[in-house]
Amino acid sequence: MAPFTQAQNKKSLFDFKVTTIEGQPFDLSSLRGKKVLVVNVASRCGYTPQYAQLEELYQKYGPDRFVIIGFPANNFMGQEPGTNAEIREFCTSKYNVTFPMMSKISVKGKDMDPLYQWLTSKDQNGVVDAPVKWNFQKFMINEQGQLVDFASPGDKPFDEKIVRWIEKK
Repeated sequence: MAPFTQAQNKKSLFDFKVTTIEGQPFDLSSLRGKKVLVVNVASRCGYTPQYAQLEELYQKYGPDRFVIIGFPANNFMGQEPGTNAEIREFCTSKYNVTFPMMSKISVKGKDMDPLYQWLTSKDQNGVVDAPVKWNFQKFMINEQGQLVDFASPGDKPFDEKIVRWIEKK
């Protein structure tokens, strides 16, 4: 049996289905034609104020050609202990978040969500190994669903690298 080549095995963002924070199925293929910024978020982190900047970025560039998707995760020092309902209430009441928020997942370790396995492994995404270092790591996905780049947790949403990527035609 011949081994799979990377081209045969190459997935895109559009191959994944996730669950919204309200518990509804969400097919990421519905984002075809948009740039997508995937961010693992937490409500008790030093970077939590980035929610406000993420929302500002979404208001400026979205939602027709650009979208942000937040994935709450409790992988770093218990900084996202809440339930989906508590997380949703926190995001909307404190930061007026309107960009899509998904169900809480794991972004590293043995129980890592399949989407994050793809995002963080060059063997799967064909671009780069990018293990999640902390809350608010940002993954940039192009209109064809391919990973383009990522930004570190400390990089603010309006970092030049992110804005240049969004504005590039």
